Amino acid sequence: MASPTGTSDAPFGRMLTAMVTPFTADGAVDTEGVQRLAAYLVDEQRNDGIVVSGTTGESATTSDAEKELILRAVLEAVGDRATVVAGAGTYDTHHSAGLARAAERAGAHGLLAVTPYYNKPPQEGLYRHFSAIADATGLPVMLYDIPGRTGTKIAEETLLRLSAHPRIAAVKDATGDLFAGSRVMAATDLVFYSGDDALNLPWLSVGAAGLVSVVGHVVGADLASMIQLFQSGHVEGARSVHQRLLPIVTGIMTRTQGAIMVKAALGLLGRPAGPVRLPLVDATAEQIALLREDLVAGGVKVRD
Repeated sequence: MASPTGTSDAPFGRMLTAMVTPFTADGAVDTEGVQRLAAYLVDEQRNDGIVVSGTTGESATTSDAEKELILRAVLEAVGDRATVVAGAGTYDTHHSAGLARAAERAGAHGLLAVTPYYNKPPQEGLYRHFSAIADATGLPVMLYDIPGRTGTKIAEETLLRLSAHPRIAAVKDATGDLFAGSRVMAATDLVFYSGDDALNLPWLSVGAAGLVSVVGHVVGADLASMIQLFQSGHVEGARSVHQRLLPIVTGIMTRTQGAIMVKAALGLLGRPAGPVRLPLVDATAEQIALLREDLVAGGVKVRD
């Protein structure tokens, strides 16, 4: 299925949020909450893309059947007006390819494939793993390079090799290495997306097409404005937005695990979220109090 918001220079859209998975109080997938949250992200927070079943969506603790349920719910809610990217990455190539095929059957517009974690494959293994996922379907693939979580960085040489695959279109970069990313962008047609909210504006400055954000749950509209300002040459305006949002990035991304805090933030806004699943644990009262201060400092209105 063709992406409703993708372009040649931004195949997955520009402002994407890695969406949490709302759960009910007893830990089940809250399908109605999933759809309400997706609509809020697109219609109120100006996201033109949503990533489902990524790390922030707690993909490590959802079953394959739940992943398909979540994906189909999001597609039904916003698939006609936002690019919906399905997480298909695991540390098992066969399993990942199966998830990719299931996502294609469900109607996903693209795939997110994270570097295999825990087993730390060599670069040849990464090349074959990502190639197998891309070969499994006709969907465009965004590679997700986050060595802080996976233990393995995708080498520049491997990205150069993977860029030759017709369906490997983009990289979500959370390496913090803007210089390496710049070299890959200069040498290939791979499109880069910031995968680190602390570096959103720096990534745009070196050529990234957009963002895959976590704080986009609460300030997606501001980030969309920052992208537009930067692309139209209003660098000072973009920097002003970047600086205003610093307390929010601090509160959600630095005090504990991001999915924990962004679910707490959504709770403060009265949006669907629910608890996290073990081994994650919900934010403490003290963490929520600090988060409230961070959100207010960044200009977000929270409930009393």
